[in-house]
Amino acid sequence: EMSAVEPGLPPRFDTLDEALESLGGREQKRSPVGGGCINECYRIELMGGQTLFLKVNSARCSGMFRGEAAGLLALQVDGAPRVPRPLAWGEGLGRQFLLMEWVATGRPGKGHAEELGRSLARMHGHRMPYWGFHEDNYIGATPQRNAKAADWPDFYRRERLGFQVELARKRGLADAALARKAERLAARLDTWLKPAADFPSILHGDLWAGNFMVGEDGRAVLVDPAVYYGPPEADLAMTELFGRLDEAFYKAYDEILPRPPGYLERRDLYNLYHLLNHLNLFGGSYHGSVMAILDRYT
Repeated sequence: EMSAVEPGLPPRFDTLDEALESLGGREQKRSPVGGGCINECYRIELMGGQTLFLKVNSARCSGMFRGEAAGLLALQVDGAPRVPRPLAWGEGLGRQFLLMEWVATGRPGKGHAEELGRSLARMHGHRMPYWGFHEDNYIGATPQRNAKAADWPDFYRRERLGFQVELARKRGLADAALARKAERLAARLDTWLKPAADFPSILHGDLWAGNFMVGEDGRAVLVDPAVYYGPPEADLAMTELFGRLDEAFYKAYDEILPRPPGYLERRDLYNLYHLLNHLNLFGGSYHGSVMAILDRYT
């Protein structure tokens, strides 16, 4: 286990042109690429020959790219899976942008799942100094608050479940029964979460299959993080939320950083956060899955 140093932010620029200039030249060609539902994404070729990846967004989710850049930098730790390096960002005049290295896609190599399991376990082996993160960020298009905390159940109660339930209440998506059960669960979180919170690890934070890609070397690349320092099993739980990864991945992971006893009893508690977020983002069709988990734990 290693202790990691707190990362900073890549340089900020007022305009995209200034950012590109600092990275070696003017824009020669821009081609749109797929990149999720929130941002416009492009492949940028510079006069000097480099290729970069650009995300652009209206500034309505203010601070989104600042938080993402901080997270991408934080994930550049020894032994971790590859994560695109953020190079520059900017926000102003109703727009924000993020520039990062271009990662060419390839096909999964032999032992791809095992390699990912091992490298994720090594990433999770870095001990961080507190629960939370030094920047707030976003999970999808929802703000994710990361106020530093000394206690994991307390952090999870306040910054994760509490924040999402309150948001759902404001948006008219949480009825009285949901709010009541969430309150009951919040009061009992210590019982469930205390035993597993050995130390804060660096987490990707939004680790579902859509946020993995395969690089040209056949190895996994993690993209679109919602980074914070939390228990490793919170990342693993999400890999099981919308269909599990290959069994070989879990086996290889557990050989390096075995999951604490009782993981299966806690798994849905971590995924409750993501289901509440889906309720907030996509509406009532997620109400049933949220209630099913609340019923189970209360």
